[in-house]
Amino acid sequence: MCDTQLIKQEGETYFAKNSDREASEPQIVCYVPAKENAANTKLQTTYLSLPQIARTHGVILSKPLWMWGAEMGVNDRGVVIGNEAVFTKLVEKKGKALLGMDLVRLGLERGNSAAHALQCITQLLETHGQGGPAGFRDKSFRYDNSFIIADSGEAWILETAGRHWVAKQIANFGAISNTLSIENDFDLCSRGLIDFARKSGYFSGRGQFSFARAFDTRFMKRMGCAEQRRHASQASLGSMFSEKTATFASLAASLRQHASHSPHFSRHSNRDICMHAGGISRPSQTCSSMIVRLRRDKFPQLMLTGTSSPCLSLFQPVWFPGEASHKQSIFSDEGSEERDNFWFRFERVHRRALIDCEFRSLLCGSRDELEGDLFASMEGSGSIEDGAALAEQWHSRWGEAAGAWKPAYRWYSLYDRYWKRLNRMDGML
Repeated sequence: MCDTQLIKQEGETYFAKNSDREASEPQIVCYVPAKENAANTKLQTTYLSLPQIARTHGVILSKPLWMWGAEMGVNDRGVVIGNEAVFTKLVEKKGKALLGMDLVRLGLERGNSAAHALQCITQLLETHGQGGPAGFRDKSFRYDNSFIIADSGEAWILETAGRHWVAKQIANFGAISNTLSIENDFDLCSRGLIDFARKSGYFSGRGQFSFARAFDTRFMKRMGCAEQRRHASQASLGSMFSEKTATFASLAASLRQHASHSPHFSRHSNRDICMHAGGISRPSQTCSSMIVRLRRDKFPQLMLTGTSSPCLSLFQPVWFPGEASHKQSIFSDEGSEERDNFWFRFERVHRRALIDCEFRSLLCGSRDELEGDLFASMEGSGSIEDGAALAEQWHSRWGEAAGAWKPAYRWYSLYDRYWKRLNRMDGML
């Protein structure tokens, strides 16, 4: 379960996304440089081997450690992409093809613009299909995908079902969640889409064709409260657009939304944009968050958490190597060991904050004090290198503070028992 948001405002485009995955799944932030590739080179994605292109772009990715693809990222041409799981009638139950995360990375590595990345993804989708085990521990978890694809000039929502797809341009703002949202108002579509839907029994042929009505299913989007989360995103973006208040700070606040104001995460639900796992009916956890500002003729500006739960995490400045000399500790190598990466080092802090309300209050107060300075540095009134150094000190300090805690789980709480089991399984506490 995830949520992706985009807003255009006075020559700027802001992209924001929460990556919701299994609660124990490490997610790394990595930089993959541009590369010249020899002729006839093969590329190994998560499951498929594909012909490689002559040159790939440099990319910053936030990705599950175990897979090749990425949940979200931006390339050195100023293209940004994020994806969502959608549970359509055409999800392949068997076999392996391209995961939605593979398509995100392929679009970023190959796309010169948003329109070009859209073309790359749809061509790969039609040629190779999508599907395969997409879960960390739950290998039965399979889904199709939707995407937001943007550059400084234009933005698209792309929604898919099997090898079919529709795409719609975003005029001012838009959001996607774990449900199809495009009805008959698409600007582009796969060849033969409506004939396929009619012949397959997904469209009667009467009235206007709706991609969402034809191919969406009900159970997963209802259980995951996808429509409620998308509407919450749309509401916050609409407010920003009308008041012209889109900034890194306002997008961070949007990604931190909870439907419940209870301080106890055990009382939260799948309606939260900032998702907290809590058991069988709420298995997803926001494992990383990203905000990108795109402006014409300027390099993209990024802020990422690289850690779980944006409401408990710090958005810090991240940049493409070569823009500044500071070595960024948030970056991990793709082949790094789990416990060496930035995400895992903060996870003990995160898991203590889930249960220890006093610790959480101190953590968030300290975070808010620093984050204001970091947001200011991104707006041009400070040094992003200095900000990154302060962020590293903050993470180190709170990592030490969390280390000595021995949790007192409530035996009667299903939420506490869920996290006790995960903490033991992951060797956390």
